[in-house]
Amino acid sequence: MAKIALIHTTPVTVDSLNKLLKEKEPEIENINIVDDSILPELINNQADISLVEERVKYYIQVAADQGADLIMSACSSIGEIFDRENENYKQPLLRIDSAMAEKAVKNAEKIGVAATLATTLKPSTELIKKKAAARNKEVEIKTALADSAYQKLMEGSQAEHDRLLAEKLKELAVEVEVVVLAQASMARAVSILPAEEQNKFLTSPELGIQKALESLK
Repeated sequence: MAKIALIHTTPVTVDSLNKLLKEKEPEIENINIVDDSILPELINNQADISLVEERVKYYIQVAADQGADLIMSACSSIGEIFDRENENYKQPLLRIDSAMAEKAVKNAEKIGVAATLATTLKPSTELIKKKAAARNKEVEIKTALADSAYQKLMEGSQAEHDRLLAEKLKELAVEVEVVVLAQASMARAVSILPAEEQNKFLTSPELGIQKALESLK
């Protein structure tokens, strides 16, 4: 039985990703490593990823030691550490937003990046630029930050988070061809947008988990 390890920087993403994994592959075994001190540290230090890199590398090693066949970052803010560490492991190291970025670049030239955390905007836009360069494609990127939505999420108000985020998403969508949601925790906000508009928004959980399962096969 294959085993996937998910490394989270917030408990918010644990249940939703576990559920998604089981829906797509009921026999899969998965483990979760959660460190909710990472995001606050990045927020307080201008997203200086070097301050948390050794800790994240330790969690990757722990996951490998526990026999994970694939190790995935559930947080876009630390995804670039996974990119760098990939060559050091026999198991594939994936970032959950990679497949989303690939799809956005494949389908659009004007791409919106929405986040509720400022620390996520830079790594998400850099990932899209990297995917575009791999295709020799020029893309235009516009960003939008819904930091008030993140505050509501931390206060436990998921509904208010979704409402505030949906408002920001609709504003950004007018300016671009497709909008990527930089954090896995943002995905459910798409469901409250008008049905006819939802296909303009890309979220990382579904695409990321699907890519992980394909990689295992």
